[in-house]
Amino acid sequence: MSTRRLNRIGLILLGGVGGVLASLAINAVAQRGEPLPLRELQQFANVYSAIKSSYVEPLEDSALINEAIKGLFSDLDPHSTYLDADAFKEMESMTQGGFGGLGIEIGHENGYPTVISPIEDTPAAKAGILAGDVIVKIDGKSTKDMPLNEAVKMMRGEPQTSIKLSIQRGEQAPFDVTIVRDHIKVKSIRGKRLDNDILYVRISQFQERTASDLISQIQTLSNNQRPRGLVLDVRNDPGGLLDSAIGVSSAFLDGGQLVVSTKGRIPSSNREYYVKPLTQVLRDSDRSGAEQLQWLKDIPVVVLINAGSASASEIVAGALQDHGRATVMGTRSFGKGSVQSVLPLSADSGIKLTTALYYTPSGKSIQVTGVEPDIYVDDTAQGNLFRIPRESDLQRHLNNDGVEDESQFKNGEDEYVKEPKVFEFGGEDDFQLMQAINHLEGRPVKKSDPALAQAAAEGKEGVATVETEAAAEKKTPVKPTKPAESVERFRITPDGLKPVN
Repeated sequence: MSTRRLNRIGLILLGGVGGVLASLAINAVAQRGEPLPLRELQQFANVYSAIKSSYVEPLEDSALINEAIKGLFSDLDPHSTYLDADAFKEMESMTQGGFGGLGIEIGHENGYPTVISPIEDTPAAKAGILAGDVIVKIDGKSTKDMPLNEAVKMMRGEPQTSIKLSIQRGEQAPFDVTIVRDHIKVKSIRGKRLDNDILYVRISQFQERTASDLISQIQTLSNNQRPRGLVLDVRNDPGGLLDSAIGVSSAFLDGGQLVVSTKGRIPSSNREYYVKPLTQVLRDSDRSGAEQLQWLKDIPVVVLINAGSASASEIVAGALQDHGRATVMGTRSFGKGSVQSVLPLSADSGIKLTTALYYTPSGKSIQVTGVEPDIYVDDTAQGNLFRIPRESDLQRHLNNDGVEDESQFKNGEDEYVKEPKVFEFGGEDDFQLMQAINHLEGRPVKKSDPALAQAAAEGKEGVATVETEAAAEKKTPVKPTKPAESVERFRITPDGLKPVN
């Protein structure tokens, strides 16, 4: 595996490797740091020597070192982690859309692994696993206070082998689900043309080919004819590669517009990323039709988000919202506003380290706060789905300096439907999609909640349209003049990171 490849990877999904959410990929950057704490390192060496020589059972050097490295991350944010050989190998395959396992995103909440999102058309999704499910046991072993990496390793395994998960869902009694592991090839883009000449395109992950596949899908659905409008669905999309998010945003924004910026402690973490020409986003075989898609730059667009929209999803939603290019609809997003760099330690191991925070074109950090919709619409006609943990609910999450009280961004148990009706994104029962269509066609948008659902059950009519100040105000598009900077890549050496030519 080349260093060039390693520095581009940043997508972490359950099924291959322990990770809380999909992480953004930026170029690995570093600089010669402060002098090493030799006294403390000598103390570590003494402890290591004592354990190695005197522990009651013999221990392998590699096992001790690996656990010591993991300990360095124990007090860092939940998105920073050590990648052993298995995790590192899986990470590369996932950025290309394929990996082995169950196909779920998990976080750590109240001491238990909790499902952020099942990935569509995977064993977990087919078995009925839902966002918000708490995994209380794995093959009969309690997961209470189990490190996330350990839970992931237990759920990982060879295709066609089975695993039994004990699930706590809402207030129901725990129940068991047996899932057969499989090699998962995730298709990140799917879509359809609706009867009212509106395109619906869903992005389930941001992979290497996502931006190009998005435009190709739009070309196919539209037959290169301008449709009435477009719904871009990134609900329950945990994110992925930064370059992919820039490519997707570039499909709808004008040249020269800022997509996202990053800021960190070291100078190389301070970057600005701008719109790419469609000819750069598309693969060679698809570039011939790029000039026929200029209507993408001004067609009415609705972006659907929810609590499971994270990372790269939030970059796209935030960029299109800040430039006044799309109406963002749904519920507040996850709130992962940090950037992870993958730094290789060897040919088959590395670390994923939070090195910066990212900012929308208006300069706003969405860390903890998430992207606020222009129009709030509940998950279902009966109200929001049961509790899905957000960034603010994760242990050791980074704070947002602009937020004094984080309690307003935590999820309340009483705000959610106790027994939600399961629906398919893009299906006939997709309430938020119905409201997106209403908006594009100029009809009133319904924000159903439990009170309105109860009123409807009693034969009363009630419609609430909720629009935030962000939608009511006229935004001034950001007009940067600087071109996008060239991408730099680095490799680790004994003297720090060196540029890769």
